[in-house]
Amino acid sequence: MASSNIAFRCVARLRLCTRCSNAFRVTPPAARSIHSGLRIPAITASSSRLRPKTRPFLHQPSIFSQSAPAANRRTIFIQTENTPNADALKFLPNHPILPSTLSSPFLEYLSPRSTLAPPHPSPLAARLLNVDGITSVFYGPDFITVTKASDVNWAHIKPEVFSLITEAVTSGEQIVNTVENKSAEAGQEGGEEDTLSYNENDSEVVGMIKELLETRIRPAIQEDGGDIEFRGFENGNVLLKLRGACRTCDSSTVTLKNGIESMLMHYIEEVKDVTQVLDQEEEIAMKEFAKFEEKLKGQKGPDAVASTIGKGSLDTAEA
Repeated sequence: MASSNIAFRCVARLRLCTRCSNAFRVTPPAARSIHSGLRIPAITASSSRLRPKTRPFLHQPSIFSQSAPAANRRTIFIQTENTPNADALKFLPNHPILPSTLSSPFLEYLSPRSTLAPPHPSPLAARLLNVDGITSVFYGPDFITVTKASDVNWAHIKPEVFSLITEAVTSGEQIVNTVENKSAEAGQEGGEEDTLSYNENDSEVVGMIKELLETRIRPAIQEDGGDIEFRGFENGNVLLKLRGACRTCDSSTVTLKNGIESMLMHYIEEVKDVTQVLDQEEEIAMKEFAKFEEKLKGQKGPDAVASTIGKGSLDTAEA
């Protein structure tokens, strides 16, 4: 009997030890599985009413609105081009120059006073003409032509001119202002109506002349930093006025005769001649140039050519 009790106790202790060892047994990592006792439902599309909705841009955090001024900063790339006139340089700021309300395709400022006078004063033109050596400022639709004195080097004044144009465009200031003109005279050249525009009172020949000048001649002259005005048609003679870089260019006569006159006479048989209308100061300059040309021929011979390039040119003529 006693031996049976001892055997029973040993079996009971053995079962207890087995249960304890099972309770503290650590399952190896490879044997663990989250799917062993738990079933995960399949993933399905959520209901549209439960989906999150994006807010409009206006309801975004204020950090976006704080960075808006940086996006409004104006960037500019100014390009420069040489013209046939060595004393004129063309600047293209990739920005409209003339106001959209202006009927004329150009404005020209020949003196500091003209930059302040009505009807189209220009602060930029005033600052440019304040640079030593600058003689005139010409505004085209999308370009600016600056003309200097012949005894001034571009290397000395070009950086300042470039800086003034860049500052004016990047600041967003109005390049040309429009004010009421109480006097009969205009302070600027070309501020009135475009002389090449259609006029119902023009004759058929004048209309054809204007059309050729507008479509064939003007684009080429604007490419050279200038423009052209139609001043009349009298007895077969077309009266024109060159502006901008072409106004003081030594080759303006060649442009008129070999270019404009040849084309007009080719298409319009009524045209017999083309003449450039000169201002008083331009007539004086032309007379002085003619005197200097005669002096050059006297020194270099009758075959001397009046040019500004190379040996024997106007720049190397003896005093």
